Amino acid sequence: MNDELVGKIFEMISAAGTARAKYIEAIRSAKEEKFDLAKELIEEGGKCFLIAHNVHTDMLSSEAEDIATSGVNASVSLILVHAEDQMMNAESFRIIAEEFVEVYKKMSGK
Repeated sequence: MNDELVGKIFEMISAAGTARAKYIEAIRSAKEEKFDLAKELIEEGGKCFLIAHNVHTDMLSSEAEDIATSGVNASVSLILVHAEDQMMNAESFRIIAEEFVEVYKKMSGK
C-alpha cells in the first residue's frame, strides 16, 4: 500500500470520526433543549461525513479503473476496513441523532 493511499484512508477515518463526534454533540445539545445548535451540529457532521464519502468514492472509482485496465484487484487492508467501519458508524449516529433531536423536541413541547 502506498503512502498516498494510506493518507486517503486516514483522511476518511478522521472525517468520519469528526462527523460522529458532531452527531453525539448534537444529541447532547438536544438533551439540553438547544435545538438550533443540535441542527447546526448535524449539518456540520454531514459536511464531515461527505468528505469521507467523497474520498471513499474516489478510491472505489480508482480501483474499478485499475480492474478494468489491468484486471488486477486491490488487496484489502485492515486500515481500510477500519475506515469503512468508521463511516458506517458515523452514518448510524447521524440517523440516531436526528431521531433523538425530534424526540427531545416533542418531550420539551417546542
